[in-house]
Amino acid sequence: MTASAERDSQGERGEPHLEVGAYVLGLLDPADRAAFEAHLADCPSCRAEVGQLGGLAPLLAEYAAAGAEPVQPSPRLLDGLLAEVATARRRRKVRRRWLAAVAAVLVLGGPAITAAVLDTPAGSSAPAAVATAAATGPDGAHATVGVAPAAWGSTVTLTLGGVSGPRTCDLVAVSTQGTRQTVTSWAVPASGYGALPVLHTTGGTGFAPAALDHFEVRDLSTGQLLVSVAAPAR
Repeated sequence: MTASAERDSQGERGEPHLEVGAYVLGLLDPADRAAFEAHLADCPSCRAEVGQLGGLAPLLAEYAAAGAEPVQPSPRLLDGLLAEVATARRRRKVRRRWLAAVAAVLVLGGPAITAAVLDTPAGSSAPAAVATAAATGPDGAHATVGVAPAAWGSTVTLTLGGVSGPRTCDLVAVSTQGTRQTVTSWAVPASGYGALPVLHTTGGTGFAPAALDHFEVRDLSTGQLLVSVAAPAR
C-alpha cells in the first residue's frame, strides 16, 4: 500500500482506523464493509485489532443479559467522551456512528469493559465469568461461543463469521445426555458475513455449564451443520 493510499484509508485525520470497531460491531453498511475487508487483506495491524476486538460484542451482550446494574461515569470520563463526540462531528458518518456506540456503551454501563474504567457502585454484583471456545466448520464458518452460569441455566453468546446468505440459522445447545435446546436463531443477510466475525448475538439455555457438551450452528432450511463448537471448559 502506498503512503497516499494509507492516508486515504485512514481518513482525513490520519488517525488509527476507527472502522475496525465499526466493523466488529456490524455498524458498516455493505459498501463500507466490503471496502474495509479489502483493506484488511493488506493491513496486518487492522487484522490484529479486529481479532482483539472480536469478543467484545458478545461480552457486552452477556453483561446486558445478566441485568447488571448500570454504573455512572466519572466527570472526567464523561467530559472526554463529549469532547470525542464533538470531534467526531467533523468526521464522516461511519466514524460518528462508531464513536456514538462507544460512548453509549461506556455511559450506559452495559459492557463488561466498563468495569475496567469505571467504579461499580458498592453492593452491586459483578457479572458471572464467561468461558469461551472456538471452532471452524468444514466450509469455513467460524464461531466463538461464550458460556456464563445463570440461576436458570446458562447465558450463551455467539460470534460467527464466514457464512454466506441469505439463510436462516439457529444455535443449538447439546447436553452431555444428548438433549438439544435452541439457544437463538437469526436471519443471515444476502451479503452474508465477512471473512472475519460480524455476527454477535446472545441467548440462553436451561442447561447448566457443567451439563453442556457442545453447540451447533445449523441452517434451519436444510439442516446443514455449519460449525460445531465444544462446550467451553470451566
